[in-house]
Amino acid sequence: MTKNGPKGVYAAPALEKAFEIIELLAEHPDGALVSEMAASLGRSVGELFRIVIVMERLGYLRKSVHTDRYTVSYKLLETAYRATPAQNLVRAALPQMQSLALAVGQSCHLVVASEDHGLVIACEQQPGVRGFSLRVGARIDLVNSCSGQILLAYATPQRSDRILAAIDAQRADPVDRERLAQRFAVIRAAGHDSRQSPITHGVTDISFPVFGFDGRAMAALTIPFLELIDGSQKVGLEAARDALRAATAAISDTLGYHGAPSDA
Repeated sequence: MTKNGPKGVYAAPALEKAFEIIELLAEHPDGALVSEMAASLGRSVGELFRIVIVMERLGYLRKSVHTDRYTVSYKLLETAYRATPAQNLVRAALPQMQSLALAVGQSCHLVVASEDHGLVIACEQQPGVRGFSLRVGARIDLVNSCSGQILLAYATPQRSDRILAAIDAQRADPVDRERLAQRFAVIRAAGHDSRQSPITHGVTDISFPVFGFDGRAMAALTIPFLELIDGSQKVGLEAARDALRAATAAISDTLGYHGAPSDA
């Protein structure tokens, strides 16, 4: 590792390129050729070729035998689960999510905060042939989404400030914190959030917080409730909300939560 610039700042060019490749491929689910990666990243094929080969050998990239395109493998996701609290969280949540989806006939997804965005770390599909769902790995707008506002409303002031500062750094206009504070107060008073999806017509998002043993909100569990108009829907919005409340309480209990949220 070579020291570069101010004291305490180091450079690891190969490592930086490896993460650039992963972030690039995350935006290209169909994969990319080494030449396409080089063009997108403004680097030469020679700079990336050996790094890509090593990442493939280690199992973090996968090369298609048909197109020679590289994609990120599931090993990266598996490693992330083992290295973060996500593994315990998903393990605790999945049984409840499966029961919830079956009981209400709707999909549900689990979201955690990750720097300036939310991240879907688990999803359970609705049992029927019609529905709406998000995929694992989808990025969520923390400011405007139901899940995001749950995470921010129940975050400690310090964590909320850090997240909003990171979001402000990516926006042309700063977040209206006064409006958000008013919204968060309403959410905390109700214990959940529910509103029309800001993206999809006919979908009402319902979201509750999941708490850990330390009383902090670890995640938001959300149902994107799709209302059908053919009379085939067996469970209404209010019943789905009650079932979601019970599911998040059960998950929180499994994670060791037994009291009020911590202010620490």
